[in-house]
Amino acid sequence: MSEELFGNDWDEVLAAEVDKPYFLELMNWLEEEYKEHTIFPPRPDLFQALKLTSYKGTRAVILGQDPYHGAGQAHGLSFSVLPGVKVPPSLRNIYKELSSDLGIPMPAGGTLTPWAKEGVLLLNTVLTVREGLPGSHQGKGWEKFTDAVVEALNAREEPVVFILWGSHAQKKGARINTERHLIIESAHPSPLAARRGFFGSRPFSRVNAFLEANGERPIDWNVINTDK
Repeated sequence: MSEELFGNDWDEVLAAEVDKPYFLELMNWLEEEYKEHTIFPPRPDLFQALKLTSYKGTRAVILGQDPYHGAGQAHGLSFSVLPGVKVPPSLRNIYKELSSDLGIPMPAGGTLTPWAKEGVLLLNTVLTVREGLPGSHQGKGWEKFTDAVVEALNAREEPVVFILWGSHAQKKGARINTERHLIIESAHPSPLAARRGFFGSRPFSRVNAFLEANGERPIDWNVINTDK
């Protein structure tokens, strides 16, 4: 594909990947999906995670599954919702742990753009979904593409922290070089699982401790002004 999909160094890093037959087929299939169904996130936000967080600028990765499937929620960042949208249950639990871990007040809004701009790649393993049908775009090629994103980060000399919540995300971490990078694993923050090891896992302070130990600037996890 000759067009720039991401507008930063990801275009060069993923140039070979986006020219592979499976990705071209995925894009063609997705074109029809957008025409025939309501798909989230909206087309302009499809690659928002990679647009906001460059390859070289990525310092941590938070892996989600697929986008929110309700109207007006998804905008291309895992766990994040558009300004003015009620904070979803999993994100509310993330905020609770953030507050417990770092003493940051519970944010009122659910837009995590400030994290993306701080170098947190908010990547879903599947980047699209049909309205009201969670998991509807699984197995279409997105998993292969996001595997390539993770592999590219794994190949970097500069350390990255991979935050893998729940078994689905943890499968992505199987080939990460833990001599160079850090994996933080726990239960998923969803209400069904959060009390089985997510609460008390202190991922945010652990990310910053690792970055600082490697001579990197810590991440500012404050999202108090997300809806302003």
